Amino acid sequence: FFFPFPPKPKTGAPGFGLASLRSVDVHCLRPQQTMRFKSRMAAEHVQLLHNVIVPISRLTGGGSGPDGKSSIGSGTTIYLDPEVLRISSRGGAGRAAEGGGISQVGGGEQGAEGIACFSELIAVNGIFLEHKIESIAENVIVFDIDLVQLRTALAATLQSLGGEGGGDGAKSVPLHNSSADTRNSSSRRSSSSFYSTPSILVVMKLAKRGGLPCLCLDTSCANGTLDVHHAVPVKILRAEEWQHHLPPVVNTPDVQLEFQLDRPLRPVIERLKAISPIIYVDGSMAGELVLRIDSDAVSIRTFYDKLIPRVDEEGSQSQQTDPSKCTLKIDSKKLLASLQWQSSMARGSVSSYIICMIENEMMVVHVVLNPEDVGFFTYYIPVHFLSRDMMDF
Repeated sequence: FFFPFPPKPKTGAPGFGLASLRSVDVHCLRPQQTMRFKSRMAAEHVQLLHNVIVPISRLTGGGSGPDGKSSIGSGTTIYLDPEVLRISSRGGAGRAAEGGGISQVGGGEQGAEGIACFSELIAVNGIFLEHKIESIAENVIVFDIDLVQLRTALAATLQSLGGEGGGDGAKSVPLHNSSADTRNSSSRRSSSSFYSTPSILVVMKLAKRGGLPCLCLDTSCANGTLDVHHAVPVKILRAEEWQHHLPPVVNTPDVQLEFQLDRPLRPVIERLKAISPIIYVDGSMAGELVLRIDSDAVSIRTFYDKLIPRVDEEGSQSQQTDPSKCTLKIDSKKLLASLQWQSSMARGSVSSYIICMIENEMMVVHVVLNPEDVGFFTYYIPVHFLSRDMMDF
């Protein structure tokens, strides 16, 4: 099966013992539970996290409601351990938490209900320069957070560093502690105006603010000219509650196609959505995909060819004579909401993306970040049932 599902958290993973990091205790609203998390990030790490969170936050919604209160239970849960940072989100959950209203800080996409999104970022030599995490639950910390508020805090942090985090647009910045140093050496020179210097440091940590647990972003400069603090309220959960936020379990895809980055689907889906609420997607392991809408007034077909079929080990051994095919019936709003990252993320931020089709079950959009060893995010989109006589193939 091609697209990866997150492995089970490793037990007993040691902390990194960064003696220079002094952590603040967070008492988890439950007696005799104490945890510590503190990390150091350069500007490019903040930008990477912002790039990933922007499209997911548009999916989930959230932000401050009419009463000015934060909607912490907006459908996003974050998992931290010494090796990875994982984000699990549910589309439209932010509006449900607000009683069906629309948030004032950039609510979610309409029609995103039922979509699940899962992201995994490598902590070691990935999203953090260095970090320390401790908890009695085998160094695992799980908490709910309002992703819109976290997006706002990251954007403000980037602005204070001189980056371009004020809007939904994203700037591609190399990761200097990634294993892809040599591969990114040329792009690093072109981004030198944004590249963080050792004198500027961003600290992300869990701490208490006003008696409430918060995820804090503190930006400081060695000469004291910059000192910015943000605190996003969180709700600490038990580590075992993470099992309720794992990605959906799906069958082996009937069709898996990798798209070239210069052939985005979003502009086409956006135009089709204005015509029909339903889009039919016909895929073939011959490297072909067709987007079609059929109504009494109009019938439209959009063809993609020369796509790259992705075959798992079992499929490669079966050696079918005819390439497998699949047809899905999807709400156009849901499909568009799962492709908004193509407008908000710079091309250099993504390495590749794959469309996986499971007949009468789900469409999966799997996006690999650049560099590839940094992480990924995946959308799980529900589909309508189709009988055989309604399929085009």
